[in-house]
Amino acid sequence: MQKTLMVQIREGQKYCKLWPDRIELAPIFIERRVIKATQLAMLVMPALALISMLVQIQYFGADYLPQALACSLFFLSLPVQGLLWLGKRSDTDLPPSLASWYREIEVKMQENGHQPKISSARPKYFELASLLKEMFDKMDRAFTRDMF
Repeated sequence: MQKTLMVQIREGQKYCKLWPDRIELAPIFIERRVIKATQLAMLVMPALALISMLVQIQYFGADYLPQALACSLFFLSLPVQGLLWLGKRSDTDLPPSLASWYREIEVKMQENGHQPKISSARPKYFELASLLKEMFDKMDRAFTRDMF
């Protein structure tokens, strides 16, 4: 089922907040880089869009307003593109290798006396993010060191 753009953007925001910002995950997953780039774009792009619009109108005049608007809209769309990618990624099924790793983490957490909140037969990246965040928050360093 196709989701609307706004739903995907909201899911991207939730996924962005849920994904654990841990350096151990950086070589395995691209999420950390995409999240950092999207967060930077949310801070910088509105100002860059405004400056771009003002500079183009100042130097080229009001005749170039459509081009200035197009350029500004492009700058404003960059953070939205990152959130859309994150929203789509969060709803993607894990590949078989990551799904088995997900189950391995889940089993090890249960063996250590902690019942994970989310358990799924066909896990998605959102469930993986939730499990990893729970693992880093609830389990001790020795447990997480064994996993990486």
